[in-house]
Amino acid sequence: MSFQDKSVHCSVCGTIFSFSAEEQGVFQSWGCTNEPKRCPSCRQSRKSARHGNGGSDRRMFRAICADCGRDTEVPFEPRRGRRVYCSDCYRKVRPNR
Repeated sequence: MSFQDKSVHCSVCGTIFSFSAEEQGVFQSWGCTNEPKRCPSCRQSRKSARHGNGGSDRRMFRAICADCGRDTEVPFEPRRGRRVYCSDCYRKVRPNR
């Protein structure tokens, strides 16, 4: 399907923003049938508010990587007997995540 750039009115701040043909294709691939109501800035503000500023305040726990032995931090409390990986080793063990 061929898309063309559209001008859309933001329902939050009232600015007019461009909903590009490329973005429309991405939205369609996600199964979205509606165009966005918020401009990129308002979408990011809403996302940050929902996720506590992008997760920057999330509590992290120290751990030792079960594969390479490096010190690492993970966003959950490691449990005894469970393997914990640093981000590099986790990508090797679970490549599709």
